[in-house]
Amino acid sequence: MLRPSPAQAKASAMTHPERPRRNFYGRLKGKSLKQSQKGYIEEDLEALSPGPVDWGANPDRTPLDLPTLFGGKPVWLEVGFGGGEHMVHQAAQNPDVGIIGCEPYINGVAMLLGKIRRAGVDNVAIHPGDARDIFDVLPEASIDRAFLLYPDPWPKTRHHRRRFVTPEHLEPLAKVLKPGAIFRVATDIEDYVRQTLEQVPRHGFEWLAERPGDWKEPWGDWISTRYEQKALREGRVPHYLTFRKT
Repeated sequence: MLRPSPAQAKASAMTHPERPRRNFYGRLKGKSLKQSQKGYIEEDLEALSPGPVDWGANPDRTPLDLPTLFGGKPVWLEVGFGGGEHMVHQAAQNPDVGIIGCEPYINGVAMLLGKIRRAGVDNVAIHPGDARDIFDVLPEASIDRAFLLYPDPWPKTRHHRRRFVTPEHLEPLAKVLKPGAIFRVATDIEDYVRQTLEQVPRHGFEWLAERPGDWKEPWGDWISTRYEQKALREGRVPHYLTFRKT
């Protein structure tokens, strides 16, 4: 068998970047899916793909063709869409925008697919996996708005490094956001608020709050999610943080 020359080996390495070692924390699947939900995944999920994201399908990490995907519309990104209430609400209210949602929890993906069918929205795409993988293939400065809504709080101090608001996630997020893009964060965990306000501005964002209502009151186009309703029932206070990419 012929061995590649050093130049060929170098070119191959540059074309096929080495897959980074990424630990994933959290659930991928919960209770058994309903038969209807299995149908949503089998029948609808593939057609809603934003393009080749996973390393097996896109080892070269070729950027996604967002203009073709959404017909040149502005593109928003929701990281961890949960049950999909907010994503479908925004898609219905903003038909002139394309929205990509990332969620590795397959039960949440199934719930979103059901909501998409019922709402009849067609301006969405779904990556059922780790947001870090889609950051690899989103073109630089291609996203107009991003949402991080009630992310996993990882409440134990030793687990705070697993939170989204860490350099591992914020650096690539900042890279794919356009200058002036809005980044919204909602959480009911006070310590998550503290870490967010410490970390996000370090990665090229400015916090837009000018008065208490700017973080105590929900956004004008907000729809309360099931995670927020649970927080309210348990006596926790939601916070709504708005940042702008500088």
